[in-house]
Amino acid sequence: MRAAALDAASERLGEPASGTAGGEASAPPPPASPAALRRAGRRAERITAGATELEQRLADLLRGGLISAGQSGPALWEETAARMVDAQAPGLAGKARELGSLASTGADAPVRLLEECALLHLLAQAWLRRDRLPEPLAATVRSRVGLTASPVGPALRDDWLVLAQYDTSDGRLTTRRIWLHGTTSGRTALLLSYGAAGRSPDLTLPAGLAVDAELTPYPGAGQPRMALTGRFGAPAPTAVRPPGTTTSGALARYGAALRDDPWRESVPVTLDRVVPVPDGDGWQLADADEDHALPVGAAARSRPGLWRLVALSGGAPVRVFGECGPRGFTPLAAWPQGPGEPVILC
Repeated sequence: MRAAALDAASERLGEPASGTAGGEASAPPPPASPAALRRAGRRAERITAGATELEQRLADLLRGGLISAGQSGPALWEETAARMVDAQAPGLAGKARELGSLASTGADAPVRLLEECALLHLLAQAWLRRDRLPEPLAATVRSRVGLTASPVGPALRDDWLVLAQYDTSDGRLTTRRIWLHGTTSGRTALLLSYGAAGRSPDLTLPAGLAVDAELTPYPGAGQPRMALTGRFGAPAPTAVRPPGTTTSGALARYGAALRDDPWRESVPVTLDRVVPVPDGDGWQLADADEDHALPVGAAARSRPGLWRLVALSGGAPVRVFGECGPRGFTPLAAWPQGPGEPVILC
């Protein structure tokens, strides 16, 4: 699936910049000051120099072979990441560090390393040719290399069901992800907030409740991220549940998302009528009405949320919200088929 998306995205690098992709056009942001434009231009030049250097490093890597890259350990990639930080491209730096962690992990390390190198090459090429991309895709590329953007609208007011909230940390920064489902619009939105190491982000929305709020989307092709720009009441209990799909429908949704953003690691999906069943040393979510299943991701298998999901199901179908990606499905919340409150799995 990712290989097909890479081919499609490579073709899109040659498309003209007219038109839109992934939804309606957003209102243009207010014009920047001349000083801000000069600063942005200087930074773009530094990122371009960094992307050009990165392309040369990737070419040298493939010329030398992936086996030798694995034997060199993470030092090679840390040095590359440092160069991308100097180029003011934190997105490229983060991807380089991820390559360092992949280089010597598992028997499939060369395959995964090749896949991620291809995605990094595609991102560098997309930046170098960003003036030829449709604007929504160009906005996605700017975000992926590490340029910040502001929400641009139009704003959407809805009763938003809070599907999940969880934190991740890299030792320096805590990132909080909150997934919402619009009960009228049917949109799935992602709120991101940040806190310094040792401190939790300020934004908190309890999972399982609903809030009347206004969200404003960020630019980018097919991006779920939005900003909370208005709240019209406190979160309250609700009996509403997000609509679900099958496991094959989840895979199709992920494949469609990769056409707009080949660097997406997962998409939010609600599975309906699935049963958690053992699968060798792991678990999978099997359709109760079809002969298809999705594996549960390795990270989720070590969390207590998986056992809460198994207990909730008891062998019966359940509805599960989570993130679906190339490494499997990560359950974040679940509902029984009958009446009942959601069970938080993250």
